[in-house]
Amino acid sequence: MRYFKKVQGKRVYLSPLNSGDVEKYTEWLSDIEIVRYLSMAYKITTLEAEREWVKSAGASNFAIITQEGDRMIGSCGFVSTNNIQRKAEVGIVIGEKDCLGKGYGTEAMSLLLDYGFNILNLHRIGLRAFSFNERAIRCYEKCGFKMTGRHREAGRIDGKYYDEILMDILEDEFRSLPNGTINRK
Repeated sequence: MRYFKKVQGKRVYLSPLNSGDVEKYTEWLSDIEIVRYLSMAYKITTLEAEREWVKSAGASNFAIITQEGDRMIGSCGFVSTNNIQRKAEVGIVIGEKDCLGKGYGTEAMSLLLDYGFNILNLHRIGLRAFSFNERAIRCYEKCGFKMTGRHREAGRIDGKYYDEILMDILEDEFRSLPNGTINRK
């Protein structure tokens, strides 16, 4: 598969979504170990549905590609964007299990923030994570996100209720990070 380096970091870069990767996305979204963290465990993902999603995702979603070997390991992007209010919500998934917990998600999220604040001219970027997803919450905190609230017992997974944690980062907070981002190349 051919990828294009839209936003580059040290170990990963963000490339526009590629329709040729639909099978890989479907594989990830059919893996219960991956989707339970995305609050999507109940959804059935088909190749056709994923093909349609890639077509409609537009320029606001990216594949996460390793610099070494050009391997697609996940995706990230803007779930919703309000250009008038200059705010957006983001999401990320590392679908390759051997790449979890190695800092790829942190670098990809910082690149996505860089794109959101410096290219899309956003003022606020938010996200949501279930309270049991401690690895993701640590990642978001490393990127500068702050907890802004919680929806109590907002999700039921494996027969247990979990809070949904709300987090965000403002453009001036992002700009106060070293070089305006964490992992810029």
